Amino acid sequence: MDIVPDRNTPLPQLIVRWAYTGIRLALSPGATIGYFAFFELLILLLRPDIVDKDNRVRIVPTEELPNQFDFIIIGAGTAGAVLANRLTENTNWTVLLLEAGGDERLIYAVPALSYNFVNTDMDWQFKTEPSSNYCRGMINNQCYWTAGKVLGGTSSINTLMYIRGNRRDYNNWRDSGNLGWGYDDVLPYFKKAENVTIPDLRESSYHGTSGPLTVENPRYEHPIRRYLLNGTSEMGYRQVDVNGKTQIGFNRLQTTTRNGLRCSTERAYLRPVAGRKNLYISTNSLVSKILIDKTTKTAYGVEFVRENMKHTVRATKEVILSAGALLSPQLMMLSGIGPKEHLEEVGVKVIHDSPGVGQNLQDHITIGGLTFLIDPPYNASTTTLAEVTDFLVKKEGQLYGIGICDVLGFINTRCDNSSIDFPDLQIVIGSTASNKNSEVVKSVNGLRDDFYAALYADIIDKEAYEAIPALIHPKSRGYIKLRGKNVSQKPIIVPNYFDHPDDLETLVEGVFFALDLSKTSTMKKLNARLNSNTIPECANLNFPSRDYWRCYARFFSISVYHFTSTCKMGPADDKMAVVDSRLRVHGVNRLRVVDASIMPNVPSGNTNAPTIMIAEKAADLIKQDWNSIISVGCKTSNVRTSENISPEL
Repeated sequence: MDIVPDRNTPLPQLIVRWAYTGIRLALSPGATIGYFAFFELLILLLRPDIVDKDNRVRIVPTEELPNQFDFIIIGAGTAGAVLANRLTENTNWTVLLLEAGGDERLIYAVPALSYNFVNTDMDWQFKTEPSSNYCRGMINNQCYWTAGKVLGGTSSINTLMYIRGNRRDYNNWRDSGNLGWGYDDVLPYFKKAENVTIPDLRESSYHGTSGPLTVENPRYEHPIRRYLLNGTSEMGYRQVDVNGKTQIGFNRLQTTTRNGLRCSTERAYLRPVAGRKNLYISTNSLVSKILIDKTTKTAYGVEFVRENMKHTVRATKEVILSAGALLSPQLMMLSGIGPKEHLEEVGVKVIHDSPGVGQNLQDHITIGGLTFLIDPPYNASTTTLAEVTDFLVKKEGQLYGIGICDVLGFINTRCDNSSIDFPDLQIVIGSTASNKNSEVVKSVNGLRDDFYAALYADIIDKEAYEAIPALIHPKSRGYIKLRGKNVSQKPIIVPNYFDHPDDLETLVEGVFFALDLSKTSTMKKLNARLNSNTIPECANLNFPSRDYWRCYARFFSISVYHFTSTCKMGPADDKMAVVDSRLRVHGVNRLRVVDASIMPNVPSGNTNAPTIMIAEKAADLIKQDWNSIISVGCKTSNVRTSENISPEL
């Protein structure tokens, strides 16, 4: 390609063109890290809005950290960042926010690159235990599970989908004994967090317009979107606001983006308060233990490792665990809170027997690889140079898109309850299919080379779209256990996908929805047809029969990374409940859990927005509890000492 510009070429475009050779080489398979480096250099030169130099958070050096705080928050992810913002609104409170990962990189802002962050140093890179029932197309029969290891947590590397769930999800939480968690109770917190900029939703009673978290439609829209929406309309589905009054139907995606760029909780909640003197942020700080007084069962601090040195800090009010549904139960068990027999088995001294810690694991599972070849009457492809130039110079183009999801919707496959607005499948349809970017697809999902080749060898890079049906109300339950006493040992993860037979049957219905969509008159205009390649392990079954897809699903099983419910919320008489309705740990004082692990059941959709809601509500609960203590305390003191605090807190 001739990259010699004429004299009228603007300087920013000249810079991009001069750097193009390096970018093109860096984009070759296996060179993602090189691509990031080149791209970030260009962002540094050309996109000061992404660099955001004046608003970046300050990471406090170890030598400047006090040894005592009012609150210590473990995990600066989706929930932890929200809590840090809201709790430091009280200028009399000091808050330490501990994060095992580092700060967000410039490249995180680019929406189209979300999948490229998986299996990098910004991802915890979890793997499930090998199984013969699911993930059989993956290396060693293990599912790859992604979780963000960075400020903002998974909100910094996810696919940006803003989905709240269904009204019934939260009413079910309330009805299982969690007062204050019904839909009418939590809706104000969704709205408090949100600043929706979508014109049609600005006046909606279901949306907020003044919160820290910006919600938009993607800036780039692939031409296939209108075909997909027209096709679903042909099938009888209305275009709805899936975060509004009803959920069943389809529409454009709502995303956590601001001016087209990622809006993680780090960007939304931490950067605006970076100058607060009472907020201390410590990155690359791996918490190894929650310190708990064995006699009073009261949490009073944490141990963490930073720069290969162990540090101890104390909390005069509370320790708040926001490490996510995988690491929160792990850290509780390492600290002596969990199933007594299991803790004794791995050599951890038991402080409190809590049988529900690590149990009740839930996740949304999908069938991967549902690729539909098309002959489009449009041309949406561009060169790498054009994409980079559009993004860096024109602030437009495909790098602003969410290729994995151009249209999103919810359906109910249960014939007997088809009129009830409580879907059992989430359907994501996108212009990015598994027959493209093969190295990334294999790396993200851990696919075996031979498995991938069987499905895609003869259709690599052909025009296609992909449908992704996700089971949103799994009946199967998994668990988390300790692998050993050291925090550096990743936990044992057993999701038990398809353990309940209904899960597989419901998920297979999603395949037939996708097939029916491809047969609509709208999609026939694109000559949409399902990839007919089969996998050898299921080739003896009629294609595309339900028996074939039941077999196939056990091989191309993909997590949507919506891990929840391993420290579930529930009343004291529920032996498997870990926290109460104020998120305080049963049986341990001054310790709360605030993240997706407290969900009694996984909601109907992506978990980022519900986790933010939980943190917003938790911040108010914490303020209410401690303001109540102050109001009944000694009038000569504004803040009570730890000795005066009620043991139930």
